[in-house]
Amino acid sequence: MGALLFGIPVREIAGWWRICFWVSTVPAGILALSMMFCAESPHWLYKQGRTAEAEAEFERLLGGAHVKFAMQELSKLDRGDESDVVHFSELFYGRCFRVVFIGSTLFALQQLSGINAIFYFSSTVFKNAGVPSDLANVFVGIVNISGSVIAMVLMDKLGRKVLLLWSFFGMAVSMGLQVVAASSNMLGSGTLYLSVGGMLMFVFTFAIGAGPVPGLLLPEIFPSRIRAKAMAVCMSVHW
Repeated sequence: MGALLFGIPVREIAGWWRICFWVSTVPAGILALSMMFCAESPHWLYKQGRTAEAEAEFERLLGGAHVKFAMQELSKLDRGDESDVVHFSELFYGRCFRVVFIGSTLFALQQLSGINAIFYFSSTVFKNAGVPSDLANVFVGIVNISGSVIAMVLMDKLGRKVLLLWSFFGMAVSMGLQVVAASSNMLGSGTLYLSVGGMLMFVFTFAIGAGPVPGLLLPEIFPSRIRAKAMAVCMSVHW
């Protein structure tokens, strides 16, 4: 949204990149100030033995009528978690390894899908099709946002697995279109439309599944006992 609303319109201004950097400080500053008023995790407070503070945070977040039920649920989830310390080595053998491997693989596939290369070379593909780079960036941004909005709507209706399957299938088809366009003997607008369509289809299908789903799915599949360290391992694979 920032690129579409602020980055592209000021592109022709001398020193435009400085304006973009200054604009980005606004949401960053708002977030930094807002974090001062952000509630602490009741789960973390409870695990630290600070039960009264956990209750206070629940009351602040949920209201006094729901504090007792929330604390009971928290006690059930946390029961047995504090019995021993989780070591990183436990994540790489036994029953924990499989779920950590699945999470790491999802993040690895997300990066290896080629989305960064698609974003990097999208302007070149659109330029070859005769579309100005500014307009190309707008198209890619709109398609990306549209896919993300659709993912939010369908995430709970269809489930995480369905979105992932269709997302990777759609990206494979779009790459097939790119290959056909690159290796085809036909000339003119047909090849260019095929290439541009494959590019936009890739961004859209990535945004509805492979992009947002792994970050949401992983905390749901990890047991609370290993969740923090398992997420750290998977995020290290991601970046």
